[in-house]
Amino acid sequence: MKYLDQIDSPKDLKSLHRSQLPELAREIRRVMIETVSRTGGHLAPSLGVVELTIALLYVFDPPTDQIIWDVGHQAYAYKLLTGRRDRFHTLRQHGGLSGFTRMSESPYDAFSTGHASTSISAGLGIACGKCLKKHPAKIVAVIGDGSMSGGLAYEGLHQTGDLQKDMIVVLNDNEMSIAKNVGLLSSFLSRKLSGKYFMDLRQELKNFLKSLPKFGDDMYNLAKRTEESFKAFITPGMLFEAFEFSYFGPIKGHRLDHLIDTIQNVKEMHKPVLLHVTTRKGKGYLPAERNPIYFHGVGSFEIATGNGISAKKRPPTYTETFGKTLLALARENEKIVAVTAAMPEGTGLHAFSEAFPERFFDVGIAEQHAVTFAAGMATEGFRPVVAIYSTFLQRAYDQIVHDVCLEMHPVVFAIDRGGIVGEDGPTHHGLFDLAYLRSLPNMVVMAPKDENELRHMIKTAFEHPGPIAFRYPRGAGVGVPLEDEVCPLPIGKAEVLAEGTDVAILAIGATVTAALDAKKQLEADDISAAVVNCRFVKPLDTELIVSLAGKIPNIVTVEENVIHGGFGSAVLECLADEQIAGNRILRLGISDTFVEHGSQKVLRKKYGIDKAGIVRAVSNMVKRGSTHPILSDQQAAVSFQ
Repeated sequence: MKYLDQIDSPKDLKSLHRSQLPELAREIRRVMIETVSRTGGHLAPSLGVVELTIALLYVFDPPTDQIIWDVGHQAYAYKLLTGRRDRFHTLRQHGGLSGFTRMSESPYDAFSTGHASTSISAGLGIACGKCLKKHPAKIVAVIGDGSMSGGLAYEGLHQTGDLQKDMIVVLNDNEMSIAKNVGLLSSFLSRKLSGKYFMDLRQELKNFLKSLPKFGDDMYNLAKRTEESFKAFITPGMLFEAFEFSYFGPIKGHRLDHLIDTIQNVKEMHKPVLLHVTTRKGKGYLPAERNPIYFHGVGSFEIATGNGISAKKRPPTYTETFGKTLLALARENEKIVAVTAAMPEGTGLHAFSEAFPERFFDVGIAEQHAVTFAAGMATEGFRPVVAIYSTFLQRAYDQIVHDVCLEMHPVVFAIDRGGIVGEDGPTHHGLFDLAYLRSLPNMVVMAPKDENELRHMIKTAFEHPGPIAFRYPRGAGVGVPLEDEVCPLPIGKAEVLAEGTDVAILAIGATVTAALDAKKQLEADDISAAVVNCRFVKPLDTELIVSLAGKIPNIVTVEENVIHGGFGSAVLECLADEQIAGNRILRLGISDTFVEHGSQKVLRKKYGIDKAGIVRAVSNMVKRGSTHPILSDQQAAVSFQ
């Protein structure tokens, strides 16, 4: 019988002998590879922390002890060992396990995650809460070297060191981006220096030296400086010692015996401790070890080769179209520079970075800095384009407001993954950008109906003298031909794609195609629908909207965004400001909820913003004269009488 089949909780794990744990690690990796090859997911990060996960659960006692995984996309082994083994095959599927840690999913998940650099701050908050309740528990925050590039991590380190709370931070260094592994001497010393005998001896020596009259304090400070100088010579821990953490490492993260010994030692310390562990992304699966970037977040693939499984040839993605268009425009305009936050491949900027390395800036997981940095470059006459996923741009809202819009700096925001993203779930859906951007003075907000229009919007952005944003969805484009000439669009002008008399469907972005498809079916039901590609959420084409409202009784807005404050709200405000009354108006979009994980197709159907949902809503509205369609409760209807 396999060891993994016997484990339904960390208590079961502790019943295994240490000699059995390496085989358990191999079993866990096999299950992860087999599952992710079908479901897709964050394979390389999770493969890299299998031994670390086993060691943490072998030493600590969750859920009494709390383990917080930064981002959470590396917690697959943790899920397998904490009672979710039988459901692991549902990973990232609609109704199944989340690809991240979720408090609602398991009592073993101490904190819901999805964005980087949060674990230390969350861990400190939990530690302070436990302390106030006089609840004895060990708090462990696991954070990757990439997440350590985020400023929030250092804010958490600063306060933890200042408060001297009993907390362990495990730095999972899988790219050696902070410090080079200095080898066996450092590993040996970290295990020995963290031992209880040494720590007790150190405290006794401190007390003895400080008790000596006249020279005690000086002798203690000299001894402390000597120790720190020695540790600095052989370890990279001076940064963390400056935050008042006791630093140990680097420890090889795939040596279970070393890991368990060291973790058991630091468990007995009741102060801030940073344990530096070096691991290898993709460990145990050769294709992932060779190409960890590809397997960081991968779709379904063939296990034998690691090659992705593609059902059919697809059009280029919006991301690819953006990257190629930007590169072409940058060849014509030397003032164009590109900025991203640790996502050069994900945002399609890899080719740009190779062609113009001096004009490409990857600032790490530091979205706030990225935006203000771009604003600074704009003051020097450059045209920075900030390429960031919609959900991550939320982290820089204050900088967009004060550092870009206030002085109307011409910063271009290329907002990838706008709308429903898919299997990564609520932390990754880009469902708020239309709402949180359109309220800002001086900001222009647009969304293309297809990949060809995206190219024109990129050109439009660089022609505009102020801040401007275009958002586009994840995945393949519609498949339309790409025009040779890229031309700017008139700001704030929509286009009527189809005429109609019964209902005007005002669509934005990815919903335009669904609206056109819905029109065909509505015609078969004797409903005449006009379809408008609104293009701009701000400024709206007020003239066109008022004109349509004057001759068409029913208006439906469709957006892949929250309806509160989104595109539909903008249309309502427009009609109210123009004192237009008498139309029945229905808004389709995402209501006051966080959207769960699932495929884009499944989620668009559930929330009624696909072809079938639009047809159902319009038919109910026109035939029954109602603005309350028989749909899910995720849509909202507003009527002007």
